[in-house]
Amino acid sequence: MKKLIVIALVLVTIQVNAQDRKREHREGEHKERMQRMSDLSPEEAATLKTKKMTLQLDLTDAQQSKIYKLNLEQAKSKKAMMEARKEKRENAENEKPSKEELIKIQNERLDKQIATKKKMKEIINEEQYKKWEHSLQRQKRERKPLEKRMMKERIR
Repeated sequence: MKKLIVIALVLVTIQVNAQDRKREHREGEHKERMQRMSDLSPEEAATLKTKKMTLQLDLTDAQQSKIYKLNLEQAKSKKAMMEARKEKRENAENEKPSKEELIKIQNERLDKQIATKKKMKEIINEEQYKKWEHSLQRQKRERKPLEKRMMKERIR
């Protein structure tokens, strides 16, 4: 009986260690992918995103050009925000944003999302819009657990 308990404990320990390594590997890949994406110019990022959306939503040429413009606008905005955040982080040592700043940032982000949805509704048809919404929800679900783990690591 003791041997069975010892064997079970060994197997559980091996399984837990294997899962930790797998999680670390996934997080490492995520960081690498994010670094590569941040190295892209806004035009390159917009082109890649538009092509992915074309494959996913089966866009027409007219839709592709309109979505490319939208993606380019977003990529430029994102690049500018990343640079501003990096500059602010370098200038301020471990200074956390105030509650008002956080609210302002969240409001801006949500306003941009609302505007993007309105523009997408104008560009693509109803079926494509449903597919696009579904893909956004899937991305959000996949990103959530990773963000939680990364926040826990920052706290440690």
